[in-house]
Amino acid sequence: MSASSPWLFALFALAGLAAYLVMRWTRRRHADLGRHRLEDALKHLFDREYRDRRGSLASLAGALRVSDRTALTLVTRMQTQGLLVATGSEFDLTPEGERLALQVIRAHRLLERYFADEARLPLPKVHAAAERGEHHLTPEAADRLSASMGHPQVDPHGDPIPTREGFVPPATGTPATAWPLNQLARVVHLEDEPPISYAQLVAEGITVGQIVRIIDASPERLLLTDGENEFRLAPAVAANIFLAAAPASASHAAAVRLADLSTGQAAHVLGLDDACQGYSRRRLMDLGFTEGATIRPALSTFAGDPRAYEIRGTLVALRREQASQVLVQPLERAS
Repeated sequence: MSASSPWLFALFALAGLAAYLVMRWTRRRHADLGRHRLEDALKHLFDREYRDRRGSLASLAGALRVSDRTALTLVTRMQTQGLLVATGSEFDLTPEGERLALQVIRAHRLLERYFADEARLPLPKVHAAAERGEHHLTPEAADRLSASMGHPQVDPHGDPIPTREGFVPPATGTPATAWPLNQLARVVHLEDEPPISYAQLVAEGITVGQIVRIIDASPERLLLTDGENEFRLAPAVAANIFLAAAPASASHAAAVRLADLSTGQAAHVLGLDDACQGYSRRRLMDLGFTEGATIRPALSTFAGDPRAYEIRGTLVALRREQASQVLVQPLERAS
């Protein structure tokens, strides 16, 4: 045997090991892709049923961006596993399919809440981040995440977060394009698909919980106002805003943001913006930012941010972003 033989043997052994590892990685990747695609299909079919529609091969292929052949293979697999039943050309989830769908939806919406509130990702990016993480969050991890955020009930877009038992309240809201003119409404949901429309709504400053009124509508545009600002939107974009009747306590409609108070101007706390959830909401409530508390801006930095607010006998420093989530009524306007 030549002196180079051991080296050749080692080289061939390393090449074989590398090939084996690549094969294992490829198989695992394909398995993960198949599981992720199945879970995405479950989410789509549940969403169709939730909104009183039914899934079909065409809707599934469109939502997953796959060919009809791939969608058909996926449907066959789901039928074999007892996750759906076919009725003609449409599909219905079985109880087991619905249970698994709600697990993935719960993970997705909890992650969206986390990325928006704790990780401070820009709102247009939280959906994609949650899409990547939802398939890896176990039900146990989802329970821990929910508890750490104070068990939030809705995601940043206004969608309800399923409970650990699988309960999710019925869908609410009417598209802004179908809402009557000059009738006070509350934004209850912002559809995040397509992303470009959602990004425009965020850029305009439209948020879940906002009180608005449609003051003009035409085939070319909808004109909304929140009492201070006007929003001109194309109907295709406005259709992603879902509205419900404004709460009977119209005082919130006349509320101002704590961040907009002048230094020394006293006010009563009306509540927290619905967009304030999770740890941020718990922290503000623990600090005394609850309905009826008297508050006033006491000190400002040279740059104006953060500011110190006097509430319940103590001083609390808040950034403008945080103070904007507190709704107040100046004392001279309070009843």
